[in-house]
Amino acid sequence: MTDTTLRWGLLSTARINERLIPAIRATERAELVAVASRDLARAEAYAAEHKIPRAYGSYEALLDDPEVDAVYISLPNSLHAEWTICAAQAGKHVLCEKPLAVSVEQCDQVIAAAESSGRVIAEAVMYLYHPLLQRLREMVKEGAVGQVTLVRGAFSFFLDRLNDVRWRPELAGGSLWDVGSYPVSFIRWVAGEPEEVFGWQVLTSSGVDATFAGLLRYDNGVLGVMDCGFRQQFRVQAEVTGTEGTLTLERPYLMNAQSRIVWQRGLDQEQVITSPEINPYECEVRAFTRAVLEGAPLPVSLESSRANVATLVTLYESARTGQPCRVLVW
Repeated sequence: MTDTTLRWGLLSTARINERLIPAIRATERAELVAVASRDLARAEAYAAEHKIPRAYGSYEALLDDPEVDAVYISLPNSLHAEWTICAAQAGKHVLCEKPLAVSVEQCDQVIAAAESSGRVIAEAVMYLYHPLLQRLREMVKEGAVGQVTLVRGAFSFFLDRLNDVRWRPELAGGSLWDVGSYPVSFIRWVAGEPEEVFGWQVLTSSGVDATFAGLLRYDNGVLGVMDCGFRQQFRVQAEVTGTEGTLTLERPYLMNAQSRIVWQRGLDQEQVITSPEINPYECEVRAFTRAVLEGAPLPVSLESSRANVATLVTLYESARTGQPCRVLVW
């Protein structure tokens, strides 16, 4: 790694890469230099299409490249922890797509790999890097809604690709692991770690959840309400309400120019909070680059990612057992 430039490699040719590639190229001190696939011809075709200098026919080959400093991992969920650990052990910094892992034990292994390698590892929860999320949390702490009583989030869309990896249980598919992680992380972003959760799911014939709904209970009386799914039309919701007002984050998760905070107090008082139009993926890449090159703190710590995974795992446990379950974060 040079003192001024972070050189990136892509571990896989997944569709989500198309969001990160322009973000890397728009970020000062960041350069995209390589891509890897399990098939060399596919990697070469992808590299040619996206004007990436080097292509590799295995993930190991990219990790062996001394001119790659950091990797973005966009593999299926079940492979996130394994390849994050491999990359850190190979001396690479890692930005891994959410979820960071699919068990708390895997999260602990990732954290241990970060500590032993001295490399930066972060979960790619891009929307939490956007300035509006920072402002919303500040407003809650400043008392904009009075005492928080309810935090609500939802994310769904119609997934009609039958061969999509998100339908495959062996790859940790399912709506909660995918879009459900957003409303769960939003509730936690505002309210912290829940004491207990209750979940319900509608399963497909393959055994993954097509629709999921859950409650998060806090000892201070706050409730979190979330739902997600692959069998509804596109919808995204995020709201914090309390004794003195409501904050609604419009167009959450997939932040764009229409994203804004609407602050309502009473029947007639409403204020709109906006921010300059900015790509959340650029926010994410810039923050990660500063963390590597300058040692700056990240908005989403590995401990927070671990807690999010713990909450998701416990929601699944509750849905399987039909009982409320306590969330054991530590």
